[in-house]
Formats: sequence, structure tokens, C-alpha cells
Amino acid sequence: MNNKTKYTKLIKTEAKRLGFLSCGISKATFLEEEAPRLEKWLKNNMHGEMHYMENHFDKRLDPTKLVEGSKSVISLLLNYYPEEKQNESSFKLSKYAYGTDYHFVIKDKLKSLLNFIQEEIGAVHGRAFVDSAPVLDKAWAAKSGLGWIGKHSNLLTQQVGSFYFIAELIIDLDLEYDSATTDHCGTCTACIDACPTEAITEPYVVDGSKCISYFTIELKDNIPTEFKGKFDDWMFGCDVCQDVCPWNRFSKAHNEPLFNPHPELLSMTKKDWEEITQDVFSKIFQKSAVKRTKFSGLKRNIDFLK
Repeated sequence: MNNKTKYTKLIKTEAKRLGFLSCGISKATFLEEEAPRLEKWLKNNMHGEMHYMENHFDKRLDPTKLVEGSKSVISLLLNYYPEEKQNESSFKLSKYAYGTDYHFVIKDKLKSLLNFIQEEIGAVHGRAFVDSAPVLDKAWAAKSGLGWIGKHSNLLTQQVGSFYFIAELIIDLDLEYDSATTDHCGTCTACIDACPTEAITEPYVVDGSKCISYFTIELKDNIPTEFKGKFDDWMFGCDVCQDVCPWNRFSKAHNEPLFNPHPELLSMTKKDWEEITQDVFSKIFQKSAVKRTKFSGLKRNIDFLK
């Protein structure tokens, strides 16, 4: 067994031990196919007020500009599909935000993986990324065979659907590279048909500036009135395109205790949400990604749904 094979096996075994759903590896090289797509998406203003998407265009496409001398992009998936969901008569939160903010949970696991690589293999330089830098997570995950990018622009796998986070380690070590998988969306248009705001403008293209997740998390201004009544009760994020996807029939509950919701969260009714106070918000979302929208942002979203 040569070193490349040995190191690759070591890394994938450790990733599994750390609780990652799967691990794929691709060569750190310029994302040629993504470049024109990203350029067109930005040119059509599909990023709305997310001006940060315009920054670091080259870095988004070339990992060697993020990590000097990088050779490999290790892509990792971490399941967040919950065992229990909110009650039906409630304003809705995207399932990824039920528990502790994934940035912290995954960052710790990535640091452990990088430390393991350095201890077992030697002087390997690298950086961990959890959508905190200009990295095209889904493109790298697809390139390394972890799934294909579906018509709703999320990564999909036949075995477990799409309810997982994507993260990367970019390192300066040559490894064995995986190859991309095939697309299994076929003629299905469930996600396109179900999107409440018609944000999926054509298969594989999402107009971010029309997405409920964008309005309820990213947009700091008032939500445009023409979308009144179209949010399907989503107050933070939106899972519609994933909920209707046939491949998510195969989603299995995660086994990460940190992703379990605050006990009060699941039982809250619309009335509870409408009357939520700063104290209750702070208690329930103490370590949650929902803190990003702040109490005032969540109140704005809830008021918009009334």
C-alpha cells in the first residue's frame, strides 16, 4: 500500500470516527465549470443584498489562493436531520437551526481531524472551513463524489438525501482523489413546483434574492410586501425544497447530541412565538444559529407572517 492510499484510508476512517456522515477528497484545483455559473449568477443579482458574495471571486474558485501550496480538498458531511420536529401548528424554523450552532460543532470536529492528520502523518499544513470563507462547499462535495447538486441547488445523495452540513479541510498533502457521481434528479420537478416564492427560476438555478431563507436570515431591511402571505409560516430559514424531495425519504435522524433542540422549542405554538420575549429568545437560542437574526429580526419575521 503506497503512502497516498494509506493516508487517504487513515483520514476517512478518522472522519467516520468523529461522526461525519461521509468524506470525499478532490484535487485542489481551479473550479473551471463553476466560474461562468458564478459570474452569471452574480451578474443577474441573484445574491440580493448578500454583497459579500461579490468578494474574493478568485478565491471562491481556486483553493490554492486560500491555502498556499494546497493539494487536496477534503469534503465532509455531517447529518442534522432531527428525530423530533416542531408541532404542526407553529411558525417554522429550518431544521438545521434546532440545536447548537453548527459552526462551533463542526469547527471542533475539523480541528480534531487536522490534529490527527498532523500527528499521524507529520508536518501537514491546512485550514478548516465551515461556510466561513469563500469556499464553494457544494461544488467541492460534488467533485469528490459525495453527491450531486440537485435542481434546488443543494447537494443530494441517494442514500441520505440532503439534510446535512458540508465542511472542508484544505491541506497541502497529496491524497487519492474520488470521482464525481451522476445526477439522479431525472424528470422530477417537486422542489421547483413547491417553492412558495418561486425562487428556483429554472432547474439548478436559485435566485437567492427570492428565497425565504434569504428574507428571514440575510436581509436586514424590511421584507418586500409583495411576498406577504407566501412564506408558508417559515420564520427562520426554509426547508420546503428539501422536505418535498423524494430522496429525503431516506433521511435518518442524526446522533449528535449538540444538535438536539432546546426542550421548549418543539412545543411552542404560534401564540407562544407571537408573545416571545427577549429572555425566552436568549434561553431557547443561547447557542443557536438563530442568534444571527437577533431577537428583533425574528420578531420582524413573525410579524410579517401574521
